[in-house]
Amino acid sequence: MKVIVLGAGIIGTSTAWFLRQQGHDVTVIERQPGAAQETSFANGGQISVSHAEPWANPSAPLKVLKWLGKEDAPLLFRPRAELLQWQWGLQFLRECTQSRTDHNIRQIVAIAEFSRQTLLEVRASTGIEYDCLTKGILHFYTDQKEFDSSLPATRLMRELGCPRVSISADEVVQREPALAGVRQQIVGGDFTETDESGDVYQFTTGLARKATEAGVQFRYNTSVTRLLHEGCGGSAAITGVEVIAEHGRHETLRADAFVVAMGSFSQPLLKPLGIPLMIYPGKGYSATYRIIDGAAAPTVSLTDDGYKLVVSRLGDRLRVAGTCEINGYTRELNNARCAAITRRTQELFPDACDYTDPVYWTGLRPLTPSNVPYIGKTSYQNLFLNTGHGTLGWTMGVGSGRALADIISGYLPDVDFAFTGIERQRFSPRLAAAS
Repeated sequence: MKVIVLGAGIIGTSTAWFLRQQGHDVTVIERQPGAAQETSFANGGQISVSHAEPWANPSAPLKVLKWLGKEDAPLLFRPRAELLQWQWGLQFLRECTQSRTDHNIRQIVAIAEFSRQTLLEVRASTGIEYDCLTKGILHFYTDQKEFDSSLPATRLMRELGCPRVSISADEVVQREPALAGVRQQIVGGDFTETDESGDVYQFTTGLARKATEAGVQFRYNTSVTRLLHEGCGGSAAITGVEVIAEHGRHETLRADAFVVAMGSFSQPLLKPLGIPLMIYPGKGYSATYRIIDGAAAPTVSLTDDGYKLVVSRLGDRLRVAGTCEINGYTRELNNARCAAITRRTQELFPDACDYTDPVYWTGLRPLTPSNVPYIGKTSYQNLFLNTGHGTLGWTMGVGSGRALADIISGYLPDVDFAFTGIERQRFSPRLAAAS
């Protein structure tokens, strides 16, 4: 079958890789000059199954109110005269109940753990190098109330098979001695030894090269303008995708099946087709610093709960990422938010890095109100979704690609997840065709 994948981030590239492994003729369309040039370019680097608790949880509404108007707030909501933003915000509030939070955690953990296992297999079979560290993820807290409220989520993670354990402040510093200078701020933490970190850009570009060698065609510098369709109801199908290729040339590309993996830009592409995805861009920030004293820099990937920042060591670089700004599709840097990241990083590790020349970056995370992505089928019989992974694109990406490739090939993936457009939520691998 000929399949066109729209988007060459971690999600689209992984989907293309597994489709090709299953024997399909695959073309990837990407508007940038290479793979992983947008949201998959410079994220926090964590494969963090243990931190699947969504932004929408019972404590979120009060926090959002407290943070309103604060330029350096971890989550900043900027009201706009935009219907989708307000619809998304209302649905976000609905997801903040404890029952919805628990349900969403179960979904996220399922696809995230499936993805982690898949990543291990791909790493072993391809040999892709991406500054991977398999030393776990250490989450530390500087507020007693926040630490206490994390304990139920930690118990739920263990029930779901994720070995996240709560630890004391002293144990936090024992696991990461680079935090010794802020020991008095720390009240506790949790640690998950099976989590890991690595450079998503290096991995995705490496996988794109492997996919190209295997026969996948990547068409870069090619922008999607619209999807063409025919029929209605159950017989509706996509007949082609209109693109603007290099040198401004308009083309219509045909295929048997189409995959939308365009992150935040999936929503405006699909809206004219009557597919109302509840995805809104959340602008995330990162800063990358050159390490000048390896002994003073952390070697375990960290999550700083109070500042909602993640810290990952990527070779001779320290990547610090986090915060979220709900403010449309703008990607310009906010100097106050950039400065807040550097200020906090320097407080934690004053001698570790050269803080005079940070490399700042922003990316638009495709956020669903629940943090649960859209993976599966649409009302168009040959149109498939792999989008809406929010802050966990690296964590869920490789497994999402494998799962969707199975669905397109007519199989049900080996993971207990509520796939879009598929009725059953529990199924076994390759035992039943997707309905």
